[in-house]
Amino acid sequence: MGEKIVLAYSGGLDTTAIIPWLKENYENCEVIACCVDVGQCADYDMTEKKALRTGADKAYVINAADEFVTDFLYPMIKAGAVYEGKYLLGTSAARPLIAKKLVDVALADGAGAICHGATGKGNDQIRFEITIKSFAPLIKIIAPWRLWEIKSREDAMDFLQKRGFELPMTKEQSYSRDHNLWHSSHEGLELEDPALEPDYRRVLQISVPPEDAPDKPEYVQLVFEKGIPVSLDGKAVTPSGLIAALNEIGGRNGVGIADTVENRVVGMKSRGVYETPGGSIIYAAHRELENLCLDRQTASFKATVGQKLAELIYEGQWYTPLREALSAFIDVTQQPVCGTVRLKLYKGNIIPAGSTSPYSLYNQELSSFTTGELFNHKDAEGFIKLFGLPMTVRALMKGTVL
Repeated sequence: MGEKIVLAYSGGLDTTAIIPWLKENYENCEVIACCVDVGQCADYDMTEKKALRTGADKAYVINAADEFVTDFLYPMIKAGAVYEGKYLLGTSAARPLIAKKLVDVALADGAGAICHGATGKGNDQIRFEITIKSFAPLIKIIAPWRLWEIKSREDAMDFLQKRGFELPMTKEQSYSRDHNLWHSSHEGLELEDPALEPDYRRVLQISVPPEDAPDKPEYVQLVFEKGIPVSLDGKAVTPSGLIAALNEIGGRNGVGIADTVENRVVGMKSRGVYETPGGSIIYAAHRELENLCLDRQTASFKATVGQKLAELIYEGQWYTPLREALSAFIDVTQQPVCGTVRLKLYKGNIIPAGSTSPYSLYNQELSSFTTGELFNHKDAEGFIKLFGLPMTVRALMKGTVL
């Protein structure tokens, strides 16, 4: 047996084609197909059998769903990290974890190479390879899309058909998809034209189009401790169980669907549709609670940190000193973010329906139009004079005083 190669295996079109391609192009190689379970809800017995049937010598499924939630999604949730205002980073957050697991398998099996199915145009090649270099800097990386003659998904399907392998999809449904516990993403086919409205009944996999959602609103209640959701509708659930339940609730109400044209790391724009029903609900609830519990300056600076963290995650720079330092700052801000948030879901909308916290900075006596003992309206005059002093001085300098 020749070189051992660990393949990041999903059972999709690209990785299905890669197994026979590796066998044909790396003499006597041993292909170890490794599927990292980050909540794809797949039939993993079938996944292993399919990898072996396509030519893999070994096939592993590694359960990492709860680790994905606690070590990757929780830091994102606490930061409120969103890339370019729409993308909740479902694929981006999973790739470093998957790559780290690939390294673990490679080191345990004595493999000399790791292979992935990311294209030369995409972000995933960066996310995979940066992480691999962080833990096994000298290991060989094989990226077939940068090497083979296949130029399209149609070519990959033809490649498999000529060798007698079963296709994992039809040409009419050959979207490039990624699915995990946090989201489902869709690219390709008619979505490559930003002028076209997506046919959501054809594209979506975990959500209904908003117009098909029930005519009656549905309420959810989330409890947070230190920025992390810990219970749903009064019941404590596991980290992965909570997100799965919210995906079901949000999916049937058509929430969390994002159609976006984003800027890839490699410099081009791409169009995709993302379904993140559970994540969108959690983000909305977390935002409402922070509105109660964070002071103005902390909230403002945290938003800047959250945006930078989103960029780092999108670029695959999870295992970096800067990401760790930003997450440490975020953790401090989340100490008082505890309480209960109620939301109303209705035809694609997430509507606040009340929130409470023992650490709330909202003081009704101060905020009410009814004057209380804590506030004297006359105090505002002196404050405005001092707050506006720079504008007064500038007007005197310009000689524009009336």
